[in-house]
Amino acid sequence: MPIDQRPLAIFLMGPTASGKTALACELSDQFPLDLVSVDSALVYRGMDIGTAKPDAPTLARYPHALIDIREPSQPYSAADFAADALPVMRQISARGRVPLLVGGTGLYFRALQQGLSDLPDAHPALRERLFAEAQRIGWPAMHARLVALDPAAAARIGANDAQRLQRALEVIELTGRPLSELQQRGHARFPWRVLKLALLPEDRRALHARIAQRFDAMLADGFLDEMKTLRARHDLHADLPAIRAVGYRQAWEHLDGKTNAAEFRDRAIFATRQLAKRQITWLRSDVGARVFDPDRGHPLARAVDAVELFLGRLH
Repeated sequence: MPIDQRPLAIFLMGPTASGKTALACELSDQFPLDLVSVDSALVYRGMDIGTAKPDAPTLARYPHALIDIREPSQPYSAADFAADALPVMRQISARGRVPLLVGGTGLYFRALQQGLSDLPDAHPALRERLFAEAQRIGWPAMHARLVALDPAAAARIGANDAQRLQRALEVIELTGRPLSELQQRGHARFPWRVLKLALLPEDRRALHARIAQRFDAMLADGFLDEMKTLRARHDLHADLPAIRAVGYRQAWEHLDGKTNAAEFRDRAIFATRQLAKRQITWLRSDVGARVFDPDRGHPLARAVDAVELFLGRLH
């Protein structure tokens, strides 16, 4: 069997507030790693507090590529991320170092490693019909239908993952082909060998407590003042992807007078918890990741062992 000569890369993934940035920085102290952000909100300039963006001293010591590369008025997609990340990774590898991609935006990781399929656009009427049918017979029954039509996709999608089930069945009806087949078409081999590390908290209560504590710290640091500055710009409005980011949407509504201070806080924390739940669901579907529970002792030692073994392949 031929030796795999591709350069190495590391993906460090996890839900919001799981400690990814701190672990990435600690790993880069010990190994020849250059950090690349994989976060759909950190790309935006002027959105610092509400995104929990690493502060200036941290970024000065541990530079992250793909932070502060867009204005909030500019939409940014998974395809944009893949197009930006690939040349950055090539430059890092050319310097003899290893790219460490750190973040929680699962779609960006997937778009980078697997490519984006040429799938049909959403069909509102069909989606409405599928949703109505699911309400009648239940999502597990819809999942059983997907098992018969596309077992490979069904194996990756949970029986109650309504959004992905709906999309998979929608694609099959629109194209007559399984989603898994369409997703595999034209995918070139990823140019790097990848070690995937995932911070996956088992105890949701601890994660929820960190989310609430972090949001309160954001408020104390001036998140609403940051939001007021954004609202004063003439090129921004509530429907932009940047402003729909978790926390920012709720802050915009609060400053519109739609919620009081307590309601704003509760809604923002709840939305962040829902984001974390979606991120955890996605991570659990990635069977190739080395999983560490950040609440069971500091994960650094275990992550160091994994990285050390992986980087041994450089020699």
